[in-house]
Amino acid sequence: MGSDYFERVYEVVRRIPAGRVSTYGAIAEFLGSVSAARTVGYAMNASHSRPDVPAHRVVNRIGLLTGKHHFGGTQMMEELLRSEGVEVEDDRIVGFAQHFWDPSVHLPREFPPTEGRSL
Repeated sequence: MGSDYFERVYEVVRRIPAGRVSTYGAIAEFLGSVSAARTVGYAMNASHSRPDVPAHRVVNRIGLLTGKHHFGGTQMMEELLRSEGVEVEDDRIVGFAQHFWDPSVHLPREFPPTEGRSL
């Protein structure tokens, strides 16, 4: 999986609303690669030079901020989430189920959209 896959990951992550989070696995599954959660993580790590990709909204399957060390400071990911109204305690999303955003539920099956079609 190469940069094209990363771009597809970024398209999904850009759709996660402020105050919500998704998981590496949910994104991988939505993109048709159930076993590619780690690759989604690599894409998030590579996205930090891209301010249009809200990587702080992607956490592990139980709501842990496993990617926090890849931000400008060890608390930056938590600070960004808190600024969007997401409570974090001990590096874990409080009320994770309420904040979870599933791309399989919120995005169309045909994604990214074909030219001329918007979400």
